[in-house]
Amino acid sequence: MTSMLDGCTPWPEEFVDRYWAAGHWRGNTLDNLLRGWALQYGPRTALVHGGTRMTYANLNRRVDRMAAGFRLRGLRPGQRVVVQLPNVPEFVITAFALMRAGAVPVLCPVSYRASEVSHLVRVTEAVGYVGPSTHEGFDHTAMAADIAARWPFLRRVFTYEAPGASSGYGGLTTDPAGCQYYPLGTTDAAPEPALGQSAGHVAFFLLSGGTTAPPKLIPRTHNDYAYQARAAAELVSLTENDVYLAALPAESNFAFGCPGIVGTLSAGGTVALAATPEPAECLPAIGRERVTLTSLEPAAAQRWLDVLPTVQADLSSLRLVQIGGAPLPRSTAERIGPEWGCRLQQVLGTAEGLLTLTHPADPDETVLTTQGRPLSPDDEIRIVDVDGEDVPDGEPGELLARGPYTPRGYYRAPDDNARSFTTGGYFRTGDLVRRTSDGNLVVTGRLPRETGS
Repeated sequence: MTSMLDGCTPWPEEFVDRYWAAGHWRGNTLDNLLRGWALQYGPRTALVHGGTRMTYANLNRRVDRMAAGFRLRGLRPGQRVVVQLPNVPEFVITAFALMRAGAVPVLCPVSYRASEVSHLVRVTEAVGYVGPSTHEGFDHTAMAADIAARWPFLRRVFTYEAPGASSGYGGLTTDPAGCQYYPLGTTDAAPEPALGQSAGHVAFFLLSGGTTAPPKLIPRTHNDYAYQARAAAELVSLTENDVYLAALPAESNFAFGCPGIVGTLSAGGTVALAATPEPAECLPAIGRERVTLTSLEPAAAQRWLDVLPTVQADLSSLRLVQIGGAPLPRSTAERIGPEWGCRLQQVLGTAEGLLTLTHPADPDETVLTTQGRPLSPDDEIRIVDVDGEDVPDGEPGELLARGPYTPRGYYRAPDDNARSFTTGGYFRTGDLVRRTSDGNLVVTGRLPRETGS
C-alpha cells in the first residue's frame, strides 16, 4: 500500500491484503470514479439545486476545469485545503476538483467559526480555503483573512458567491499578509492530463463530532470511502431512478457517503441539495423532484411529522428514510412508515468509519427498536465493559470497531489516538450498545468523554 500522508496511521499490511482480496478495495480514486460515472450516465441529471440542474457530463467537465484552475493557482498534490461551503453544487464540484488536482479537502461545517477553522488550518497546514464570501450574515472572507494573517501557510482563499450576488471584496486581490483572494467561479482552466494517484492516499478529511474539544481530523482514503458508499448504495438498492435529498449538511459523513451524495452518484441517481433539513425547504422539494431517499436526524424527522398534517405535501415518491445521529424514540419511529408511506432505516454511524444499519427486509420490530448490523462482512466489532473485557449479548458496553472503512487513527493526534484506539486497532466509538440475540445493535447511551462523532 502506498503510504498515506505523514501523520496518518496506515492499516497493517495483513488487513490491506484482506480488504483487497475480499474486493472491498478496488484501487480507483473517487475523482476517477466520477469520470466513469460521467461516461456511463452522461446526459442524466446528477445535481439539482433550486432551478439549477447539472448532468453527469457537465459535472465532470466542471470538475476537470476547476481542478486545472486550482493547479494554475499553485495548488500541489498532497496539500490541504479547508472547504467550508453550504449545500450547493459548488460543494460537490470543489471536493471532487481538489481530489482531481491531488489536493486534500478538509470538509468543514459552514457553521464553524474562527476558533475551529483556525485549528483546522493550523493542524493541516492548509494552503487554501474555499468558503462563501458571506453566509447568513457572517463574513467568511474576513475570517479567512484573519486566519491567514496568523498562519503563513494559508495563502489562497477562494470565495463562493451565490448566483446573483457580488462580493464586496472584488476579485484577484492580495492582502498585506500576502494571501491571494480569487472568486471560486474564476477557478477555471483548460483541462490537463490526469494525475497518477494512488487510491490508498487520503482523499479528504472528515471531522469528529463533540462540542467541547477541537475537532479531530479523520483521514478517509479513496479505497475505504468508495467501498463505504458503494456498499451502502447496494444495501438500499440504489439505482439510476433514485433521487437522494441531501437535507443534512453535505460535508457530514451521513449525507456525503452513507450512501448519500457519493453513493447516489455511483448508481447514476440524482442528488437534490437542500439548504436546510427544515420541512418548509424539504417537503416541497420531495414532491417537486420526486425524491425517493433521504437522511435525517431524529429532531428533524419529528418536525416533519409535526408539520405534515398542516401542509400540502406529496411524499408519494419517497421509499426510504434513514434516521441517525441520535436515538430515535419508538413513538416517532412508529409514525414514519404510516404517515410518510415509506420504509424507515435506522443508522448508527461515525465519521471515523463504522456504520450499522437496519436492512430493508428486516422485520418491523427490528427496524423500530434497533440500529441494525455492521455494513461490511469484514467489520469487526467488540462490546466491552470498563475493563475492556467483552460482555455477553444483551449486556450493555462500549462499542469498539475496526474494518475496511474505519481508519486506524486521527491525523497528527498521537495523544487522541492513544485514548481512542486500542493497540489492536479498534476504534473506541464512545457509544454504549447492547447486541440482541439476532446480532442487531441497540444504542443505550454515550460514554461521558470526547470520542467518536
